[in-house]
Amino acid sequence: MYQIDFHKPIHVHFIGIGGSSMSGLAELLHTRGFKVSGSDQAESAACLKLKNLGIPVDYGNRAENISPDIELVVYTAAVRTDNPEYVAALEKGIPMMDRAEFLGQLMKQYKNAISIAGTHGKTTTSSMLSMILLEAGMDPTISLGAVLDAIESNSRTGHSEHFVVESCEYTNSFLKFFPKHEIILNIEAEHLDFFKDLEDIRHSFRLFMEKLSSDSHLVIQGDIDRLDELTAGLPAQITTYGIASANKNYDYSAANISYDSNGFGSYDLMRGTACIARISLGVVGVHNISNSVAAAAMADLLGVPDSAIVTALRHFGGASRRFEKKGELAGITIIDDYAHHPTEIRATLTAAKNYPHKHIWCVFQPHTFSRTKALLDDFTEALSIADKIVLADIFASRETDPGDISSRDIMVRLQKIGKEAYYFPSFDEIENFLLLNCTNGDLLITMGAGDIVKVGEALLGE
Repeated sequence: MYQIDFHKPIHVHFIGIGGSSMSGLAELLHTRGFKVSGSDQAESAACLKLKNLGIPVDYGNRAENISPDIELVVYTAAVRTDNPEYVAALEKGIPMMDRAEFLGQLMKQYKNAISIAGTHGKTTTSSMLSMILLEAGMDPTISLGAVLDAIESNSRTGHSEHFVVESCEYTNSFLKFFPKHEIILNIEAEHLDFFKDLEDIRHSFRLFMEKLSSDSHLVIQGDIDRLDELTAGLPAQITTYGIASANKNYDYSAANISYDSNGFGSYDLMRGTACIARISLGVVGVHNISNSVAAAAMADLLGVPDSAIVTALRHFGGASRRFEKKGELAGITIIDDYAHHPTEIRATLTAAKNYPHKHIWCVFQPHTFSRTKALLDDFTEALSIADKIVLADIFASRETDPGDISSRDIMVRLQKIGKEAYYFPSFDEIENFLLLNCTNGDLLITMGAGDIVKVGEALLGE
């Protein structure tokens, strides 16, 4: 396998450079003095930012984008072997690797690479830990799946041995990583277009944990099913975390939880039975309290002062597209959220209950046909938490329409249980319906991993 010498800059070309992780990696290389170029299917905010940094980005994948001076091609897992740029690089004998292999090699450059993995909450927890290390002056390198306001980017090049990496299990990409420490947030059925079932997912997470050594920290959610079975025989130092309970013990936990008028949580951060500090968050929901305990636990194990943990978590306002307030229109608060799995939807809508509102509107765009079909009943149950639900067409992403599942199926199920649910095939129809039906004091949440954010932005005139 081709090995990158990160001390000798070369010309690296990224196929799919606008991806949430790829754009950050391209920026990291650019700051290290590498010549970087790339291509993507369409213009995006990430692509425009890279172009403003001086990185050339072509729209559309064409063989001629693979210029003779390119020395390495990095591509996303979604790139097919018949992609014109992939074929051209192969024909020219240019070394190639996928994003996960590239990121894995980059992680080897750091003594304290910290991987944050799990079915949900990776971006938020990675962002929280990044904020804590920044506040503590530990100068971390950062690779996230969304923009963090504090660094105005999804990546940062630090000058220490600390590297915070959001680590996704899809296609087993995280098995190509080389972490020193890990946070495991949860393990649930997800990405069933790749994994066979939940047991297959658990097996991959077990292989991921086996990457750790005896001087590694594994911070793991203490409520994961059959946790002892997952962690048996691991050499790492295992630390559990969770929400304090009378019948469950954790190494780190949140106790005495309360919420302010905005739905922001506060709690006592406990190390065993000792209170370390009172934590006040600037984000909503018990799921974010749990995420913050995981980040705080890892920081404490790394020797970060309590004061830095408290300050960083107080100032953390969320990553982009994670219960992100987009603005207000005629007294209607418009929020955008990336939730696209039933567990995430349930957490976001439950959190919204503590946020000021008259009615909660959820404008949901399902993500991928396979996920929608496999979890149809779970989507129905989770979305029913909202007062009114508007459904957009399924965002296909990497899939083609099989013709046996649609957003109408969710609408019908919601209506059968007495929920006010609607479906519209176009964003224009959705926007017109919302303008006619939302009222002063309503909370409108656009939700999904596709491009549903455009609905809220259009309503606000952005």
